[in-house]
Amino acid sequence: MLYMPELAEGIYLVDKPSGPTSHDLVNYFRIKSGIKRVGHAGTLDPLASGLLIILIGRTYTKQQNLYLKKDKEYLVEAVLGIETDSYDQTGQIIKQANWQQLKTINRATVQKILPQFKGKIQQTVPIFSAVKINGQKLYQKARKGEVVNLPSRLVEIKKITLKKFKKDVKKQNISLELLVSCSSGTYIRSLIHDLGKKMGCGASVTALRRTKIDKFHVKNAIKLPMNTIKKAMIDIY
Repeated sequence: MLYMPELAEGIYLVDKPSGPTSHDLVNYFRIKSGIKRVGHAGTLDPLASGLLIILIGRTYTKQQNLYLKKDKEYLVEAVLGIETDSYDQTGQIIKQANWQQLKTINRATVQKILPQFKGKIQQTVPIFSAVKINGQKLYQKARKGEVVNLPSRLVEIKKITLKKFKKDVKKQNISLELLVSCSSGTYIRSLIHDLGKKMGCGASVTALRRTKIDKFHVKNAIKLPMNTIKKAMIDIY
């Protein structure tokens, strides 16, 4: 048992590693604290790392709504020319551009298109998401191969900046990194997917890190080593 009485009720900023789910982290803190009522304020995909707000104890889980609708900031890495069903590298490739389609793309090409995504935009929810339709999560429908009319939502991209652009002629691939500040409810995977469509070559997320939720920054978060979480998961499951 990993009971830690010094881990009291409260609000904890956690730097989630890539791999475990947000629910895994909730279970981790539940067993580490010995407190049953544990929740989080804003899901991160298993692939994603970064800031996760963990709420321990009834007093704090009841405050969940205070943190759910806050603006977020992300660093996202993406590859151009590859489109997957999940919009990230964990999915199945459904379309891939050849080098002839990619080689003319440069930093200026991306810089020219990015302003089209700034401001309030209508965004389609990805099929591999936890959004529910008729009581069932979309990713459950996707795994069954069901055809679904995906819902859309109005989101706001407040800042989108190209941080890195790498064109590897030898390997014949192009990757980039964006800093995105956005409203709650924004899917960064959908943003990258739509960017790839706009560029005519496709794109998918290779890494995603949430750096801020409102005034809270990941630099002030508890960093949990992956091996520590894995050990806890063995004890939990």
